Amino acid sequence: MIRQTQRVLFVLLCVAALCALIGAQAQKTITIRMLDSRTGKLIATSAYLVRVDQEQTVHANWVTQNEDGTGRLTVPSNAAALSVRATYDSTTRYYFNCDTNKDQGSSDRGAGLDRWYKVSDILELGVVAPNGCGGKKVPDKLQVVAKPGEFVFFVRKLNALEQFSD
Repeated sequence: MIRQTQRVLFVLLCVAALCALIGAQAQKTITIRMLDSRTGKLIATSAYLVRVDQEQTVHANWVTQNEDGTGRLTVPSNAAALSVRATYDSTTRYYFNCDTNKDQGSSDRGAGLDRWYKVSDILELGVVAPNGCGGKKVPDKLQVVAKPGEFVFFVRKLNALEQFSD
């Protein structure tokens, strides 16, 4: 009877370990670095807004702030593309993502200006979004390299005119 109980416990332990392994593979983790477009300094925040696969649903709870100020983004395993924005000053004001063309319009929320990045590229190679807020010559402090599993993007706060028109 004891041997049978031990076997059942062993089987249950194996099943639990397998379930934990499958659960760990059900999500992907990405490190996010949001940088000031002029200084290149890290902007530490937990106010990220993430969208996946061209869906309108915003996931504000998918990112947690790490001790170093970066963000840890957890996306479902079936997510193919993502878009990231952030708010500032504990308001609904959005940072202007510098990966969009300045001539395409204002920084309106959801105005179709979001750029989408392949999750597979971020995980395998790392991705640095373009910094369209700077000039043509990129200073050394803004030349950034992303590690595999890392997404880096540049932002700026809205200027007075943009805030007024928003």
